[in-house]
Amino acid sequence: MPRQQLSVAEELILWDEFRAGDEHSYARLYKEYVNVLYHYCTQFSPDKPLIKDCIHDLFVELWKNRLTIGNTTSVRYYLMASIKRKLVRHISALQKNTSSEDIPLEYHHIYTDSCESALIDNEDVSATNYHLGSAMGHLPRRQREAIHLKFYLNMSNEEISTSMGINIQSVYNLVFGALLNLKKHLTLEKITM
Repeated sequence: MPRQQLSVAEELILWDEFRAGDEHSYARLYKEYVNVLYHYCTQFSPDKPLIKDCIHDLFVELWKNRLTIGNTTSVRYYLMASIKRKLVRHISALQKNTSSEDIPLEYHHIYTDSCESALIDNEDVSATNYHLGSAMGHLPRRQREAIHLKFYLNMSNEEISTSMGINIQSVYNLVFGALLNLKKHLTLEKITM
């Protein structure tokens, strides 16, 4: 069973305490968001060591710069936007230093291993996750990102709009298009009830 998310008020209190130098609040922020950030990053890269390094670097930089970091209305959005920028910069730098033959083709299939599936022994749920992961692999990258933000991270359409840098109507279009595409790739026989 996944643990309950912090409320917006709780995360903002933690954020302010962390910025004031409270190590306990800093550690709690890390504990609350490390898995969220990790699973979010797997939508952009399968390179697990790189993802872990980027998350580690982000939290080190946050602590170093805590006195100059400003207020935020959403800690989750702030951290997700920060880690996405950091990961994209690292991937871009790696690609500049790698010949085109060494760069892997676009990942056609991304299987998102969630914490819940690791804890659940039920074979039916595992099968459902497998088929859903397979269907997600058929989605274009932007649709996959929108679905991940909407249903895995429970972000509002407004937060998705800000996170992806698109307008609200585009969020609706991406999510609707993704759901239509998922429906094409999923059959009732593959999904357990």
